[in-house]
Amino acid sequence: MAVQVLTDSTSCMDEGLRKEYGIRILSLCVSFEDESFKEIEISNEVFYKKMEQKGIPKSSQPSIDDMVREMKEVVSNGDSLLCIFISSEMSGTYSTAHVAKNMILEEYKDAKIEIVDSRDNCMQLGFAAIQAAKAAKEGKSLKEVKLAAEENLKKSRFLFIPENLVYLRKGGRIGGASALIGNILKIIPILTVENGVTSVYAKVRTKKKAVATMVGKMINDIKNFGLGEVVVHHINCYDEAKELANVIMEKFNIKVLICDIGPVIGLHVGPGAIGIAYYTEKALR
Repeated sequence: MAVQVLTDSTSCMDEGLRKEYGIRILSLCVSFEDESFKEIEISNEVFYKKMEQKGIPKSSQPSIDDMVREMKEVVSNGDSLLCIFISSEMSGTYSTAHVAKNMILEEYKDAKIEIVDSRDNCMQLGFAAIQAAKAAKEGKSLKEVKLAAEENLKKSRFLFIPENLVYLRKGGRIGGASALIGNILKIIPILTVENGVTSVYAKVRTKKKAVATMVGKMINDIKNFGLGEVVVHHINCYDEAKELANVIMEKFNIKVLICDIGPVIGLHVGPGAIGIAYYTEKALR
């Protein structure tokens, strides 16, 4: 009996990585006033154009039917399942997963399903899913696969810089006062995800300094805890992301993937955002 790994679309994982490690993806959704999409069914190019034309849409968790369908497909074949989802502070996905699990257990009483609240998103979540999938490919037990994900979450960090704070303020992802002060004083915030929520890591005066501060934090973490892997995230600023990736690759002589941030996270952060997600060899927290 194999172990399969299921994560959600807010992991913003590169399609090649999903296929390489056989990771299942459950999609969250975005809804404008006149149309709705699963975020895996709409390209970033199309989505962000629509957002410019129609305003900021709403996001929603996967349906209970989609959740049950994914779980049933795994356990009906006799496999075990590790689910690792976006922070429960940001979405109801984790809570819905428990409801779905109980529904599955009514029909498949011996099914083995574990659910992890990542307390994160983007490739901080994606890295944990990948490490779990690597453990599964090595033939490890469900308990060991879950532990691989949990250990990676202790080693990872996500830092990002929004182009402006309009989207975060409207989406309620950061305090309105902080957004207002940042915009008036032209302060550039470096944001992170800690304890399941978006918080301010630092505030500086220019985006150039913000990027340098963000990279400096990563360098310091790597110096103290060792180097794992690094991904550069961006929303509609590929050239800037490529430049940042090149800086990191030259500094550490490693491969750095560039991954778009998808619609569900993107509608809260906004176009022009850039960031880095990475994990270290030893635990950061």
